[in-house]
Amino acid sequence: MSISIGDKAPAFDLPTDGDGRLKLADLKGKAIVLYFYPKDSTPGCTTEGNDFAALHADFVKAGAVVLGASKDSVKRHDTFKAKQGFPFPLLSDEDGVLCEAYGVWVLKKNYGREYMGIERATFLVDAKGKIANIWRKVRVKGHAAEVLEAVQAL
Repeated sequence: MSISIGDKAPAFDLPTDGDGRLKLADLKGKAIVLYFYPKDSTPGCTTEGNDFAALHADFVKAGAVVLGASKDSVKRHDTFKAKQGFPFPLLSDEDGVLCEAYGVWVLKKNYGREYMGIERATFLVDAKGKIANIWRKVRVKGHAAEVLEAVQAL
């Protein structure tokens, strides 16, 4: 499935770290930064999470909620979040429904090997529930700051 700027953000109702649960509908009226990352506790994903965490107060000040999402279990999210001290929820999409809805479950190629995995991508959802911006095939360095600029421009 492909999603475009201007589309209504696909709804979700997923478990989070800390035995929580979060629905898109719970965030109505707020801007949402939903970033997808391949795997907890890997170097790029840790750096990306720490970059969003470092700017978290600025995202909150701009009226945005930051959410990380991967197919890792709640238990893995709990460990990852506790170790890194992330101040935002991590959504557990073990069955891949959210990844499919946002079109980030893709065929990847690495060292001549093909496999299915999460494309590092970020979606900015505006306060009306529409996709305001999309970053695909994200390069981690400087990404969180770029997303923050887009949030502040909403």
